[in-house]
Amino acid sequence: MEIFKKTRAMFHLPESMTYLDGNSLGPLPYAAQDRVDAMMRDQWGEMLITGWNKAGWMEQPTRVGDRVGKLIGAEAGHVVLGDTLSIKVYQALASALELKPDRKVILSDSGNFPTDLYMAEGLIRMLDRGLELRVVAPEDVEASIGDDIAVMMLTQVDYRSGRMHDMNRLTELAHKAGAIAVWDLAHSAGAVPVDLATANADFAVGCTYKYLNSGPGGPAFIYVAPRHAEVVNPALSGWLGHEAPFAFDLNYKPGAGIERMRVGTPPVIQIAALEAALDIWEMVDMADVRARAVELSELFINEVEARCPELTLASPRDAAQRGSQVSFAHEEGYAIMQALIAHGVIGDFRAPDILRFGITPLYVGEDDILRAATTLQEIMEGQLWDRDAYRIRSRVT
Repeated sequence: MEIFKKTRAMFHLPESMTYLDGNSLGPLPYAAQDRVDAMMRDQWGEMLITGWNKAGWMEQPTRVGDRVGKLIGAEAGHVVLGDTLSIKVYQALASALELKPDRKVILSDSGNFPTDLYMAEGLIRMLDRGLELRVVAPEDVEASIGDDIAVMMLTQVDYRSGRMHDMNRLTELAHKAGAIAVWDLAHSAGAVPVDLATANADFAVGCTYKYLNSGPGGPAFIYVAPRHAEVVNPALSGWLGHEAPFAFDLNYKPGAGIERMRVGTPPVIQIAALEAALDIWEMVDMADVRARAVELSELFINEVEARCPELTLASPRDAAQRGSQVSFAHEEGYAIMQALIAHGVIGDFRAPDILRFGITPLYVGEDDILRAATTLQEIMEGQLWDRDAYRIRSRVT
């Protein structure tokens, strides 16, 4: 589509590099450089602390939160930015559990991102009231939703395989069983169409540095459904979640609605970068992004399977069950990915054996897909991955 030629030109993509890792870290929008520079020079530099009022820094997390909210089908005024995704998972889960004090089970699955499970484990230890984290296989979630479940906490798109849960159906089943539904959208926001309001989700969380291109360490977001917004008690009751932060009361009183889910000082510079990226997102329709991602993903699967029979498709073959990434498995997956990166094609590796590729139409086209598949073929046919240097594990894989 013509629109994607325009959006591709708005990102800094290094020459001789094919970048298929936007599902881990999105590339730099050119406009983000100017936006951050202007913020630092004209706001931080000239206004100093008066920028909190003059430049609207204090309102930034909810104002920009609404812009993210449009991409995930949230009602206006029910998304706020700040902190990290782990913090937002903790907040959402703690608030959800408090809404169901008579139940003890948190239901999740083995495809969930580990930090979500770690947050649940830590919260269970801290609360010390007999809570249980029940982790089942992804395909067993539906059958495991019973009347003992307090919270169903799932990541919509599996970070390894790209397998995608049916949010609407599982949320409906959770509610019929009397449970609260918490969704992690880390691999959904900007990747697939999401409609939290229609799905009737209770809580949702996600990050902005992947498909939304806010940069490394970009802020997370949290969504609270309107029916819960004025009643949830944030477990992390930070001063900016207080109803009157600058009254400096010694006792906490939750702010109105989504404001109560704020914790600490917002990352103003990073949100400025996100705003520049969201300008690009507002040029496109999410349905068009999804349709193009499916086309490119199908092309990539067909090319890799034809060229590299040693690799096994680890993502669902049905595009309707797959997010905006394609994964292949091989026992030497780490070394293969390092060889691929050394040859200018950037994907990433997830243990134990997954080669992962993000298909992001805003800056990825057919030429990128074909170059990646061709390079992968050369590496497999020549066993170019079979070098000691490619087996040395870096801290980030």
